Amino acid sequence: MIKKEPGPQENLVAVTFELPDTIWAESVELMGDFNDWGRKPLPMQRGRSDEQWRITINLRRGKEYQFRYLVNGSEWYNDWDADRYVPNPYGGDNSVLVL
Repeated sequence: MIKKEPGPQENLVAVTFELPDTIWAESVELMGDFNDWGRKPLPMQRGRSDEQWRITINLRRGKEYQFRYLVNGSEWYNDWDADRYVPNPYGGDNSVLVL
């Protein structure tokens, strides 16, 4: 699930990325254009009141970002609530977030 809310500045959007608790995982990382596909780690955390994985980051309004979730360091997942999908060079698709 993706939630978009006003960010701390007018040109930013606070975006919360969530993966459901039905996905078994020891670790989940958010990877995308916004963190140079993992060069700046964005580990997701489980919620206290539920087992969903989530992270909130501030992104610039008026841009598109490609992203995916890296589960357990080896499995790639897309987001079912992405604004759209685009092919990636590895034979799969990337999720796209439009702000």
